[in-house]
Amino acid sequence: MSLVVLIRHAHSQANASGVLSGRRPNIALSDKGRNQAAELATRLGNLKVKEIRVSPLERCAQTIDPWISTRARLRRVEDNGITEVDYGSWSGRTLRSLSREKLWKIVQENPSRVFFPDGEGLANMQARALDSMHSGMASTGTGALVLVSHGDVIKALVAANLGMRLDDFQRIIIDPASITVFDFSAKTPRLLLLNDSHTKIEDFGNTPAKKRLLVGGGSGPATKKRK
Repeated sequence: MSLVVLIRHAHSQANASGVLSGRRPNIALSDKGRNQAAELATRLGNLKVKEIRVSPLERCAQTIDPWISTRARLRRVEDNGITEVDYGSWSGRTLRSLSREKLWKIVQENPSRVFFPDGEGLANMQARALDSMHSGMASTGTGALVLVSHGDVIKALVAANLGMRLDDFQRIIIDPASITVFDFSAKTPRLLLLNDSHTKIEDFGNTPAKKRLLVGGGSGPATKKRK
């Protein structure tokens, strides 16, 4: 297995209201998010998958289940290692109000130093997410490893895979329902897609690793030959 597909949950009710929901229960997708989930199912198509790991929060299951329902034998495994950051007492507050907190500046400029009040540290989150990703990569089977998670978690994984400092992870944008893909067939991870909301991943992901050589910058995803 060489491909890791990172999917952020689709637009949620909390996203719509500008609230940092964290791990609070019963945060479902918005109408916009349900449409995004349906589009995501089409984009993923018949991608070959060996394992789907999903954050236990409702909005992540609602994002990926429309796709899983179209594929026989696909099952999602809940993985606490890729759940949302525990924002502690920040959970449930509006982003506008949080932006006035002294900690906000540190979150933006030095996130490796952040430990949320009554919650967890961003460095701790990155460590647990990496453990889950590597565990999934080591599991048996063929096809891509799919992780359905949250914005900050995916940003932390992207930063680690690219050898970036966690303090730089705020430079990365991960939108709702976006797909990010890494190729682990080489000595170091290679970023194939970042924050993508349009590409049909079935064709992209099923390209054999030997055809993903990047001399000259790469030739793009393979397309099926029409008879």
